[in-house]
Amino acid sequence: MENKKLIIFVAVISTVFISIISCKKDEEIEAGRKDSSNKLEINLSGSLQNPAFSPDGKTIVFTRFKNGYNKPPSDLYIYNIETKVLKPLMNDGNSNVNLPGECWNNINKSIVFSAEREDGDQIYYIQENSNLGHEVKITSRSDSIGFEPTFSPDGEWIVFESHKLDEENKGVITKYKIDGTSGYIYLTLFNEDCKQPNWSANGNKILYQKKEDEQWDIWEMDTDGNNKRKITNFSGNKTDAVFTNDGQYIIFSYENENIELANIYKVAVSGGNLTRLTNYEGYDGAVSISQDGTKLIFESTTKDPDKSKGATLWLLNL
Repeated sequence: MENKKLIIFVAVISTVFISIISCKKDEEIEAGRKDSSNKLEINLSGSLQNPAFSPDGKTIVFTRFKNGYNKPPSDLYIYNIETKVLKPLMNDGNSNVNLPGECWNNINKSIVFSAEREDGDQIYYIQENSNLGHEVKITSRSDSIGFEPTFSPDGEWIVFESHKLDEENKGVITKYKIDGTSGYIYLTLFNEDCKQPNWSANGNKILYQKKEDEQWDIWEMDTDGNNKRKITNFSGNKTDAVFTNDGQYIIFSYENENIELANIYKVAVSGGNLTRLTNYEGYDGAVSISQDGTKLIFESTTKDPDKSKGATLWLLNL
């Protein structure tokens, strides 16, 4: 019996020791950034992800996954970067997820997001100053679900990733007018796999990512689905893309054979050389840029996100 207690004691001590060493290593990696990003000290447990700026750039909205990286349930929070005030926006025990980029609209003063309810994941919006539980449902389809919505600049349309029920791949970029008068307009093909649509600031283009030959690349198209064009013609996975406000550049998360964990990069829409914006041994992704082009906000982990305890949020002044 004494030997058994000793074995248990040693196992517990070893677990604690390993945990301390792991935390110390994470702190060392976090402190070893080679850029000027600063961590937002937000007093929330879980994984903080998908940050997106308000139109005035003073506030962000983000998703908090309670049980770890991409592990539901998840809430939406608003955080004022200047005053440090934190406010719950959606906190109902369900899965509520926003997309970085154009999810917060200046015209209708609302934030658009996907939420899982009895009929699966559908698209909702909520007023930026609304109280909990005042969300408005936009989409309602018995055979399909929707993720990752963003607003058009005029606040009248959304574009989002549509899937058939119980189908994880083959995302279709879909456009829909929030008053319901347009019907569902499919902008990409059903046999493709497309994700994360974002509008340009002038409303003329939609950015999205598409998987071909086991690689994610960034594409743009007109808002009616015409004139599709691949922007990123180089090797590696490119995800989480947004336009700069002038529409001349895209900012995205990028990994390849030389970059084990993704960092944030920029490239001209017309092509050209890559510019690295974050320089980190860990992972940086899900980026959003302020409308005045002076700040980036993004999620970060010290290791592969799926193997991490969760993400934190970081701010980079450009």
